[in-house]
Amino acid sequence: MSDEIEIADGPTRWRFDRRFLTSNWTCIWGRGCQGILDQPAEHLGQGCCSVGAEMADEDEAMMTAALAATLSPERFEHHLDASRGGVFSDDTRTNTRLVDGACIFLNRPGFTGGAGCALHLAAIDLGESPTEWKPSVCWQLPIKVDWEPDDDGRETATVHAWRRADWGAEGETMAWCCTEEPEAYVGERSVIESLADELVAIVGPAVFVELRRRVAET
Repeated sequence: MSDEIEIADGPTRWRFDRRFLTSNWTCIWGRGCQGILDQPAEHLGQGCCSVGAEMADEDEAMMTAALAATLSPERFEHHLDASRGGVFSDDTRTNTRLVDGACIFLNRPGFTGGAGCALHLAAIDLGESPTEWKPSVCWQLPIKVDWEPDDDGRETATVHAWRRADWGAEGETMAWCCTEEPEAYVGERSVIESLADELVAIVGPAVFVELRRRVAET
């Protein structure tokens, strides 16, 4: 059986890594994640938030700013920083700011309102999916989509686990890349179930239903 699943969807050919989708990978932030700095730094609780989140486009930047304005100081550790200087690194609004070495939205360990992404926590509080609140680069991790134009005018979108090489030169010195470490493969469900919301948001409901059917055949 092939390790690749291909599904045609109009002008897009979706290709999926079957092995990753059927694996028991899970995010172990706060449970052994060493972060993405040059040295292991589990104690910092930064996970993959040591760099500012890159906005997909101006619409996403506007949405992120609007949602940030709804966060309360009790849930957003750096609420005062955001009020004084905004949530973006500069006027281009292409990246979120860093505060004390990590994304402005990251509540640090010990914060009474809860550690972790303030946007993620707010979404959970409201019973909503974090995919509706967080920048796409954040909620898609550890899923990576590579887009390539085809000679016939269509596109091929390859969906796979984010690898160290996908970070570019920075990946060579990172202390940790969760999808390449066995410690993260301890989930109770397969990726296609545990990351169902994220996959649906990326590929759409129809493709996801077909994908789950194909995976179930294995």
